[in-house]
Formats: sequence, C-alpha cells, structure tokens
Amino acid sequence: MKKLSILCLIVLLAVPYLIAQTERAGTTPGPGQPVAQNIGADTAQQKLKEISLSKFEDAGFWRVAFSGDQGIVSARRLEGAPAAKKPIPDEQQIGIKEEDKYVLGVKTEFFRRGAATITIKPTRPLGIAGVVKTISVWVAGRNYNHTLKVLLEDFSGKPFELTMGKLNFSGWKQLVVAIPPTVEQRNPHYSTQTGIKFLGFAVECDMRETYGNYYIYLDDLRAVTDLFAEENRDADDMLDAW
Repeated sequence: MKKLSILCLIVLLAVPYLIAQTERAGTTPGPGQPVAQNIGADTAQQKLKEISLSKFEDAGFWRVAFSGDQGIVSARRLEGAPAAKKPIPDEQQIGIKEEDKYVLGVKTEFFRRGAATITIKPTRPLGIAGVVKTISVWVAGRNYNHTLKVLLEDFSGKPFELTMGKLNFSGWKQLVVAIPPTVEQRNPHYSTQTGIKFLGFAVECDMRETYGNYYIYLDDLRAVTDLFAEENRDADDMLDAW
C-alpha cells in the first residue's frame, strides 16, 4: 500500500512536466514540421486592394430610367459628401488628388402607386480587374423601404444582381455587398485574365411608398479586389494578343 501511494505521488508530480513539454513541442516544431499558427499564412496568394470605381463627379456619365409609366425620373450632381467617408490609403500614399466634391442625386416623381424599379447605370460598363471580393457605395436613402441592388456581369458575360440592402435609414450610410464565390471571375485557362463588370444600380420600390417625390443620393463607389494574379504574372510568359 505504501509503494502504491509513492507511485501515485510520482505520477502526479510528473504530469505538469509532461504537459509543459508537450506545449513546448507544439510551439517549437522540429526541422521540417509546420508551425500551427502559420499554417495557410505562408501559402496564401492574395493581394487585396481597395480601388475607386466612381466618385460620381459627372452626372452626365450616368443614365437613369424608370420602369413602366408610373412617373418620371431625373438626375443631377449636387455639392456635398458623407462626413464619415475616408480616403483610400493607397491613393493618399501615392498622392492622387482626384476631384471629389459632388454627389449624384436622383429624383423620382410618382404619378400613382404600383410596382416600380429605378435604374442608375453608367454610360458604359465599368470593368473591375482581379477577383472582386466586395463592392461598396455611400447612399442617402431618405428612410424609405425601397431596396438597393447592384447590377453586375461575370467573366463569361452573364448578368446577375446582388442585394446591397434596404434604404430605410436616415442620412448617409455605406452599403457593402460581398461577391459570392460561385460567381465566375476568371478564365480557367489564363490566370491573369480576371474581372467582372459593374453595370449599375437598381432601386426596387416598395409599392406602399410609391407616391410623391422620392430622392436618393449616391457617392464613392468602391471595390475590394484581389490583384495577386495581375501583379505576379511571369515576366517571360507570352501575351496572347496576336
């Protein structure tokens, strides 16, 4: 019985030492063994950058339309900007000072209630290089139950739309939407041929609030995109441009 007690005491004293050795072995791997905290970090191939697509400085670049015959829609630029908007860090570092003192205003005059959609499109699609992760825009939606959607085109030319959110808030708010991984954004044969196209916005109106005049303001359209393939193209690779 005495020997059994001594043996148990030895085991109890050895347990903390064995645990410490095990933890130390996990944080200090031997040659050729991966560090658990770094798994994936050294193999990640991403170069995420935030880029500006439009600052809405030129109202003539945008076309607005209204579905059906429930009303008329018009657009103009107005001086102003969201106070909470911050410049893109990369643009600050390289000294880009693009004019940014206007926003795009869209006014809809409803003749009667009904299902309606307001579209706001650039005169030509805006191409976005790389593998796009998110698209954002600052919006003043005037606290209506309308819904803002972004209209896009994938790499193969197939159009699709994503919901950015409801416009039932006061003042300016930045709406952000993530691009699903199911969207085709690259040529499977050429890793450097990537990108999607921005086709515009659609405001799906809540039928209960399609009366009177409706105003919406837009500013600072941006995208976060992965430019790894574009910036790491083999210098000795041939260009298929002949």
